[in-house]
Amino acid sequence: MTQQDSIFAFMGDASSHDPAPHEVQRIDTHAAVIFLAGSLAYKIKRDVRLSYLDFSTLEKRRVTCEREVEINQITAPDIYLGVIPIVRGVDGGLSIGGVGEPVEWAVKMRRFGQDGLFDVLARNGKLPLELMPSLAHTISGLHRRAEKNRSVDGVSSMARIVASILRSLAKAPPLLDAAKVKALTRALRSALRAGSALIDERTRKGYVRRCHGDLHLRNIVLIEGQPVLFDAIEFDEEIATVDILYDLAFLLMDLHHRGLKAHANVLFNAYLSAPGKRAPLVPLRGLGLMPLFLAARAGVRAMVTLDRLPFVKGAERRAAKSELTEFFDLAILFLEPPPPRLIAVGGLSGTGKSTLAAALAPEVGAAPGAVVVRSDVERKRFAGVAETVRLGCEHYSSAATARVYRAFNAKAQAALETGHSVILDGVFAREDQRARARDIAEKANVPFTGLWLEAPGKQLVERVDARRGDASDADAGIVQKQLGYETGNISWQKIDAGGKPEGVRKRALKALKPDKP
Repeated sequence: MTQQDSIFAFMGDASSHDPAPHEVQRIDTHAAVIFLAGSLAYKIKRDVRLSYLDFSTLEKRRVTCEREVEINQITAPDIYLGVIPIVRGVDGGLSIGGVGEPVEWAVKMRRFGQDGLFDVLARNGKLPLELMPSLAHTISGLHRRAEKNRSVDGVSSMARIVASILRSLAKAPPLLDAAKVKALTRALRSALRAGSALIDERTRKGYVRRCHGDLHLRNIVLIEGQPVLFDAIEFDEEIATVDILYDLAFLLMDLHHRGLKAHANVLFNAYLSAPGKRAPLVPLRGLGLMPLFLAARAGVRAMVTLDRLPFVKGAERRAAKSELTEFFDLAILFLEPPPPRLIAVGGLSGTGKSTLAAALAPEVGAAPGAVVVRSDVERKRFAGVAETVRLGCEHYSSAATARVYRAFNAKAQAALETGHSVILDGVFAREDQRARARDIAEKANVPFTGLWLEAPGKQLVERVDARRGDASDADAGIVQKQLGYETGNISWQKIDAGGKPEGVRKRALKALKPDKP
């Protein structure tokens, strides 16, 4: 038994803790062991040296424990309490803190309910879609406050990440098919070369920052109804200093891996439209890097899973081997994105345009689905107010509406130019507005589909009256006014929107099918 094994046995004994809990639960990862004891948790770094971390000395483990507390108190101050030594007294016995020679160091944390972890919620089918905007704003806020680093070589940093993934996966056969490993190697290197100029541009513009670094579902917990980020990377500033979209990509990849495509798409779109983004087109231009970023994140998870295999046995090992294959296959999938397309969803207020756009977006184009650009949200952004704040008539003048549609169209064009699909969500009451949407698709050389939703006037009024907490300002009076619009010739495919949302979605998908690339 090694010294760490004896320390782990000590920490796992309920009598070692004061007060003694009923039991101590142990959680093993490739780099740490966590002990859940009563209201507290203790995290001890493993004595390991891997290609991307080095915890091989007691001093290194102390330093990384202290850094972990410092970094994570930014997002989870109520969880991270400090660093405590495991000491050996003069009698040779171990104790948590107290007088003696430190033989190990632990991060001391306030324990939280494991059922609030986002990966547990996702596994149990209980992760609310409604939490994704709040989570997006939490992440956006972290990124907005994060320290910018324009001095790093963004391409070299990304190249090192890719090289680390490929070195690890080169050792994976026969667990992974050797020919597929070579194919992924070529595809990752090609994507890195193609994205180098954009990576450099985003570095110069300050989008490389000291981020979370390990932002996946296991590192988010729901506390008092709010998502809390924890367990940020502490052992390597280089790994944590990345493009903010690369930081986000880890979570998007994880959601996609778990089959939660709608969650990933809502999170993605909420992040892109989060408050504080003064130049809304700039983050959209970075979408050209998403296939590389998502594939690299899947590759990192495959690498970490491979490193974890020696520490697990039985059913847990079998599950880890299955995950290794899943993450590897995802990396390949992300690097083969479908071509982009533009879809415009129009119709009077209450026809369910936004509901349909959100339902279609996860399945359209490259992961994590289409960028949804909504005229109601753009109008609120111009007004400088939250999406749910009602606006006065002056914000609906012809000039104001023209400004909204110009921004609306510019966003679509910017996203399409990166190879990402877009869904435009607006009334599109005028022929020139509809014609402009088609022009954008033609300019970008992508397929275009216009969907025009129709429903009985009485139902439109009922729907807008029932709305709560939505970006739309439409009420019964506005609907009555719209019913008198002269919309001109509508050449878009007309969809009966009078029924339930799922029926509307199916009819829309049927209308989209002939136009699929």
